[in-house]
Amino acid sequence: MNPADDEDARETAASTVLDRRELLRAGAGLASGALLGCASESRARADAPSGRESAAGWHADRRFAQIRAGRIAYVERGSGAPALFLHGFPLNGFQWRGIIGRLESSRRCLAPDLLGLGFTEVTPGHPVAPADQVQMLLELLDQRSMPGVDVVANDSGGAVAQLLLAHHPERVRSLLLTNCDVETECPPAAVLPVIEMAKARTYVERWLAPWLADGTLARSKDGLGGMTFSSPSNPTDEALEMYLGPLVRSARGQAQVNAYAIALEANALAGVEALLRRSRVPARIVWGTADTIFSLENPVYLDRVLPGSRGVRNVPGARLFFPEEFPDLIAEEARALWDAA
Repeated sequence: MNPADDEDARETAASTVLDRRELLRAGAGLASGALLGCASESRARADAPSGRESAAGWHADRRFAQIRAGRIAYVERGSGAPALFLHGFPLNGFQWRGIIGRLESSRRCLAPDLLGLGFTEVTPGHPVAPADQVQMLLELLDQRSMPGVDVVANDSGGAVAQLLLAHHPERVRSLLLTNCDVETECPPAAVLPVIEMAKARTYVERWLAPWLADGTLARSKDGLGGMTFSSPSNPTDEALEMYLGPLVRSARGQAQVNAYAIALEANALAGVEALLRRSRVPARIVWGTADTIFSLENPVYLDRVLPGSRGVRNVPGARLFFPEEFPDLIAEEARALWDAA
């Protein structure tokens, strides 16, 4: 899809909350973005089950890479310098459909399903902790001939992105983080009940299966939507099937998602701050301020810890999985970061 037109840009410029660093760069044109004026249009584009942003289009483009960790599901679109998109939990690469549609004309976009989620099939007995996700990604990137990538990440995918940067800095050209774990909040307290349900093997039965069966429940304050999406119309029934279907409809999927949740219990980012402080990779933090899962202190922390940070963009009213709902905003931020890198 083409970038937003002039009308989009005018609407976007109306409501961004800019940090001090952005204000200093206002004359350069990097500080004029905004969110809420174009929110409804962006959501409509992201939600519309049509074209290549639909489930059918995503299914048609899905490929699998056989590596040691398993059969890794991924979608790769576009041409140019490679960009890697790391999704949240319990989502999969479909989260990035609208954003990739806006960036594939200038970037070779790779959106894998992480181990334990989506349509990826994990080798029996293979671990799925964040550190294991990094090793999987290294093998996948090697197989796809991507020695260095621009990384865009959300939620637990953000923890994986930080580990990739910390331990393999040569593989990361830039880093765009949205709401996610940090060393001082990994995992967040809100995830602890999920971990306990996964240990008891009741997570799918108590939460995921009822949400998949009843979209209205899933979009309520007690469902996936109310907890993590900004609009009461999200996630759509189509998105629920894409995200939760493979986790609920087979014994393999149920076992894998439980393993993923349990693997989040240990602080995967323990000790990573010192390594991140060595990085000079250009970074940008875009944060939904209505998120009830992660602390509002986290973007401040990341901005302080990452020497290459280009600052924080706060997104008023946005919850954890807002990147899916506002693809224009994330695509705009990605382009600005990549152009400045």
